[in-house]
Amino acid sequence: MTITDEITIIANQLANQGKQPTVALIKTKLTKAVPLPTIITTLKAWTHHPELTILNKSEPNSILPERKTITLDQEVEKAIDLAVERAIQPLKIEIAQLKSLLVNTKKR
Repeated sequence: MTITDEITIIANQLANQGKQPTVALIKTKLTKAVPLPTIITTLKAWTHHPELTILNKSEPNSILPERKTITLDQEVEKAIDLAVERAIQPLKIEIAQLKSLLVNTKKR
């Protein structure tokens, strides 16, 4: 979960309690220290979503359990696999050509 997600969830919790989310209230409820400009910027962009109120610490890359996300690690892994396959393909072709030449040379 990102800091922005956590700030948004805290703001929703406060609004659901009938309180106006403020920088000071949010800062007291955060799990770690966050720079004030980050809190201010996120709070300015925040809109109330009453259902988005659970801090799901067991799933760091998602806000809601049912929201499916792909992690950066998976994206990087796919990109690496694709790059490796593209790099290996010409080598496979060259090996096949060399094998063919070798077989033809042995036949002579």
